[in-house]
Amino acid sequence: MVLKKYIHFLSFKLNLIHTGLIFLFFTSTVHAEKIYTLKFATLIPADTAWMKSINNWSDELKQKSNGRLVLKVYPGGVMGDEPDVLRKIRSQQLQGAFFTGYGIGRIYSPARVLEMPFLFQSTEESDYVRKRIMPDITQGFRNKGFELLGWPEVGFLHFFSKHPINSLEQLKTRHIWLWQGDPMGEAFSSAAGISPVPLSIMDVYTQLSANHGSIDTVYNSPFGALAMQWHTKLKYASNIPLTNGIGSLVVSNRFYKKLPNDLQKLLKETGEKVGAEINETSRRDNKKSIELLKQSGITFMWNWTDEEKNEML
Repeated sequence: MVLKKYIHFLSFKLNLIHTGLIFLFFTSTVHAEKIYTLKFATLIPADTAWMKSINNWSDELKQKSNGRLVLKVYPGGVMGDEPDVLRKIRSQQLQGAFFTGYGIGRIYSPARVLEMPFLFQSTEESDYVRKRIMPDITQGFRNKGFELLGWPEVGFLHFFSKHPINSLEQLKTRHIWLWQGDPMGEAFSSAAGISPVPLSIMDVYTQLSANHGSIDTVYNSPFGALAMQWHTKLKYASNIPLTNGIGSLVVSNRFYKKLPNDLQKLLKETGEKVGAEINETSRRDNKKSIELLKQSGITFMWNWTDEEKNEML
């Protein structure tokens, strides 16, 4: 009787040990899986629908990768202007970003053909051309060390000013902001005889707010002017936009190639999806923003003449 109890006790202990070993095996396997952290920067302000999409993307990546792929987002320009972000990606402090046309041009300048002034009259025209040259743009990014994940537009860019602008000649008398270091902006300003004021985008609001600031006129999408609070310092806007601002979701190839195949596939598929989602939101919000800007007191004026358009080119 005592022997049976002792054998039963040993059997019970062995079962516990066996169960523990299985648990330790699976636990060590889970802990052994590498976690990849994608540090991602953007100028997009935190409390916007665009950032909501990016935050949802972060949640989706974490959930679908079982925690193996983590998207850590730095919104609102906390990592600096786009040239700063690009430098940080190249030095591996960051791994990805949402870039506007300015940042895109610093990676693969031919893509900015899509931002030629007055090239498109509608988003349908823009979509038609973009789809046909997108394979070349994607390969161009790859050749420069970046994987293109998505292509969300910033939207059509208007001039906004503290003073009335009814003509190109009148525009030339204004103190117009130029995104510092933007070769495309410099080229078109020169062609039109405009002498702009180069500034980092991070300094625009401060200069608009100052009593004797260096600028009184800027360009942005209607949504961008609202989201960045520039509209609170402005009174007038051009009716006809100058160009359709492009955007992109990118990740460094150095980081992308380190990912296992399943995580590469997940990042590409979800990046393309969130890019399309932001694009749809951008178009909707930009239309809505024009009405909100009008309600805030901004007067839309100045329809570019054909002669003025030609002068910009």
